[in-house]
Amino acid sequence: MDLTTIVSFLFFTGLVAFLTWRLTKNDDHSSTGGYFLAGRSLTFPLIAGSLLLTNLSTEQMVGLNGQAYTYGLCVMVWEVVCVVALVFMAWFFLPKFLRSGVSTVPQYLEIRFDHQTQVITNVIFLVAYVGILLPIILYTGATGMIGIMDVPSMLGEVPQSMGLQPYPVALWAIVWLVGIIGAIYALFGGLRTVAVSDTLNGIGLFIGGFMIAGFALSQLGGEGGISEGTHILFEQQKDRFNSVGGAESSVPFGTIFSGIFLLNLFYWTTNQQIIQRTFGASSLAEGQKGVLLTGALKLLGPIYLVIPGMIAYAMFADQGIDKDKAYGLLVNRVLPAPFTGFFAAAMIGAILSSFNSALNSSCTLFSVGLYKGVINKDATEAQVVRSGKVFGWIIAISAMVIAPLLDHPVIKDKGIFDYLQKMNGMYFIPIFAVVLVGMLTKRVPPIAAKIALVAGFAVIATGYFVSPFDKIVDSLHEFHFLGIVFAWLLVLMLVIGEVKPRETEFEQEDAGAVDMTPWRFAKPAGLVLIAIVFTIYISFADFSVLTPK
Repeated sequence: MDLTTIVSFLFFTGLVAFLTWRLTKNDDHSSTGGYFLAGRSLTFPLIAGSLLLTNLSTEQMVGLNGQAYTYGLCVMVWEVVCVVALVFMAWFFLPKFLRSGVSTVPQYLEIRFDHQTQVITNVIFLVAYVGILLPIILYTGATGMIGIMDVPSMLGEVPQSMGLQPYPVALWAIVWLVGIIGAIYALFGGLRTVAVSDTLNGIGLFIGGFMIAGFALSQLGGEGGISEGTHILFEQQKDRFNSVGGAESSVPFGTIFSGIFLLNLFYWTTNQQIIQRTFGASSLAEGQKGVLLTGALKLLGPIYLVIPGMIAYAMFADQGIDKDKAYGLLVNRVLPAPFTGFFAAAMIGAILSSFNSALNSSCTLFSVGLYKGVINKDATEAQVVRSGKVFGWIIAISAMVIAPLLDHPVIKDKGIFDYLQKMNGMYFIPIFAVVLVGMLTKRVPPIAAKIALVAGFAVIATGYFVSPFDKIVDSLHEFHFLGIVFAWLLVLMLVIGEVKPRETEFEQEDAGAVDMTPWRFAKPAGLVLIAIVFTIYISFADFSVLTPK
């Protein structure tokens, strides 16, 4: 590996760490409001930067580009549809969350339903984060870094001399290195440290993502540069430049209106890991501006999350490259050494961002929801914060142990991004159904929410893993299956609400946590974003792929 690559990598990594320390060294890390919600002081640039990079991690850069490598432009649906979900967050969900003054989604459900609903939701979130999200973040991050930095060659013949293979050694080493650094960020710094580091790394990753696309197109075009590379890419893959997914793709057209839309809605409106930084907004207006700015930036997502995967297909399709390794190989091939180090640093930042955000959210869920709410109801502020740090180290180590085990043929064959979305459905769908019914109705009782949470999780898990139900799900497509379960849960809760309604209507009170004056341009800005989404999608749509051949 070039020395310049290593030096630039260390420089940019160290620069972000130093600036984050300088900007947050005087923050309040002793109280729950300061540690978990940044003292409700976040303004819209920090909210947007943190939202973007928490989402823009290696499971996106590596996984979604890997899907584009296999299926083409149609996978951009994950980037485009999420903009609509962000608009709904700004218009409907965020005002209700901020008015209640909560730190977590389960806390809101406690206000709307009861304490047991909060506990069940907390447990589901924590099991999902520890067993699914945190390990996948570490695994995809390590996979990307191995490709970009060519880590096995750096290790030389040392592992083999010890009877070990270089790739697994590199995988374990990067997982544990990033896991420990991420835990330090999240557990010693709190939410504002996470948000500031996210924003700084986001700038680097955003620039780096566009650089990859530019350098790759330039290399593809040869002397003709980026313009010629663009022309060659389009001419070679005309049939793959289609926003409409056929039956053989990972995102068939019909699934946009079922599981894909629902997963996006949950992710951007109810997922604790993502929306916690909006709970730290200094006002409703700042939160809405931050959420909508995130939506505007996500419109650029296909350029660096989809196009590079298609370029990799043009370069490596005949080499039998595994789809989840295509992006790292592309970066290694097209970037000059100094930029490779810079981008590797940005990728490390992306891994750290998603990992420490999920870790911070897990600590918040445990400390505020379970430790303070169940284990030690009389705990002081210091005890609550300390419990979060101890719990954080436990789940961080657990995730570091699980992550390398994801290097399994069954998971690699499906693709890590598809695997993530499938696993997410088990807890996304029941929690989102309960939150939505809670916000839209006033008489649905707590028992309906508890039945929906447990039954929804159990039904989806059964459909995924128990024969012969898994074959039925495969015949439907798993995203349609999620849509069916979601509709069933809504009907189930509404029926229970009719049969055994609350004695009194639920009325949400304003906790007075922040100024609830909405941003006056929230509605027009949201409508513009939705119009752009439809324009982009229709511009690349070829519905002929839906016609049976």
